[in-house]
Amino acid sequence: MSDRHAALGPDDEQEVDLASAWVRIKTRWWLPAGGFVLGALLGLALALSGGSFWRAETIVYLGQPFAPLGGGQIQSLATNPRTVSEIVRSEAVLREVSRATGIPVARLRTSIAVKDLTTVGQVRGVNPLVEISVKGNAPRKRVEEAADGLSERVVANVSSYVLQKIELLEGQVEVSQSQLEAIERRIAEAQQQQTTIINDQSLPLDQRLILSLNLNSTITTADARRAALQDNLFEAQQLLNLARDVESSRVVERAVAVRTSARSLRTSVLVGAITGLLIGTVAALVVEPFVARRRRAGPTPA
Repeated sequence: MSDRHAALGPDDEQEVDLASAWVRIKTRWWLPAGGFVLGALLGLALALSGGSFWRAETIVYLGQPFAPLGGGQIQSLATNPRTVSEIVRSEAVLREVSRATGIPVARLRTSIAVKDLTTVGQVRGVNPLVEISVKGNAPRKRVEEAADGLSERVVANVSSYVLQKIELLEGQVEVSQSQLEAIERRIAEAQQQQTTIINDQSLPLDQRLILSLNLNSTITTADARRAALQDNLFEAQQLLNLARDVESSRVVERAVAVRTSARSLRTSVLVGAITGLLIGTVAALVVEPFVARRRRAGPTPA
């Protein structure tokens, strides 16, 4: 027997050990199977006993600020990947939201989660969507208010540049519209005067022609000015629409709290089942040598 073992190489001994282990597992297959089922049941019980809580999440669009004249995208708070996380976890914001909702600062700090909503291969900072969630045992309304309060504070902090840009563009649009209305009135008055002079038979023909030509020159100049104002107004409105719809940050979806379990049911069952399977497999491997030694020892003398 010893000669046969001496003739075996390391690879052969490894194959013998693996085969022996597989035989032990097949012989007592009910141990891994029982461990698998028992572990899954224990994981399920643990997940169900963990209680439940409210979870509310909001989706925030950080915006894409561009250069003042609509050029390329510029670097700002909205393009920094750490902006949202730093804002919602800052002490000032936590205290402000805590005062508004009644949720303690310490509990609020540990219940906040921030996640970037990006697709595979997408560059961060391009079309930046961020999910801000809050979970807790507080009443549903308070959890929703906490999530909304955090998202609103984020929007307020990253929107200063774009808000000033929108204010300037709105002023430019208002001035252009006012000037355009004045030009329209001037043209209408000149045209009305021109019609009156042409139809006024009391004036000599030469005077009527001179006055009509002067008014016609006024109308031509005002019309050129009107065209320039219309171009400026159109450009300002386009930049204003870009700032409002693309550059400015906003809350896309407000918080709606839903009740969820404290532990993931699927994860708990899976981890419990795998753990039970491993324990059962180890037991099947260990119990055979132990039983064999008991058999060789024979019955215990009285």
